[in-house]
Amino acid sequence: MKHKIAIVEDDPNIRDIVEGYLKKEGYLVHGLENAETAWNLFKDDPPDLWVLDIMLPGMDGYEFCKQVRQHSQVPIIIISAKDEELDKILGLELGGDDYLTKPFSPRELVARVKRHLVKWQSMNQAPSQSNETIEVGGLVLSLGERRVYWEGAEKEMTAKEFEMLKILSRQVNRAFSREELLVKVWGEDYFGSDRAVDDLVKRIRKKLHDIPLETVWGYGYRLRNDGNDS
Repeated sequence: MKHKIAIVEDDPNIRDIVEGYLKKEGYLVHGLENAETAWNLFKDDPPDLWVLDIMLPGMDGYEFCKQVRQHSQVPIIIISAKDEELDKILGLELGGDDYLTKPFSPRELVARVKRHLVKWQSMNQAPSQSNETIEVGGLVLSLGERRVYWEGAEKEMTAKEFEMLKILSRQVNRAFSREELLVKVWGEDYFGSDRAVDDLVKRIRKKLHDIPLETVWGYGYRLRNDGNDS
């Protein structure tokens, strides 16, 4: 079964080039020029991955990314002429899985598309882990259902937020380096910096208020549980 990919890009030259490279790889590709049309596609026939420009007419890419994340965790690769670190951080905080700055190599984009699709497929085809549940203080992770509960209330988490919590909660009180977390959550071939780890932790702390997710200064992070000596 071929993967469906949607390209949301108002520049027809960039859209056509990206579309051509992806079709050559055997993907079913939808080229869209604005977020409003993309939203209609999302509701009617959602793709397996989004390639999303930020500077769009009407609804911008940030808002579209935010709206998609309220309903779906499919991969979103952001492409943008904005190369400031704050723009990249914002894109990741709103739920983007990757960020490419224009001009970029179409071959690099294809490589990232392949990587995110493989990871997404493996996550969805993974065994239910026997509905294993991890409990750490007020945090409960239902691995089979991929649900997170904090102090009795279910919380909506992105795929990467869930993976981070799973890694930390499996080895409570252990300090993980930023580099180790980057590899475990994003994969060994991730192109970005370990700043992405800090951004992910920030998002988790915002959603799970007062979670004992500690910073190990100059090193990384750990999930503390004083009632667990493991």
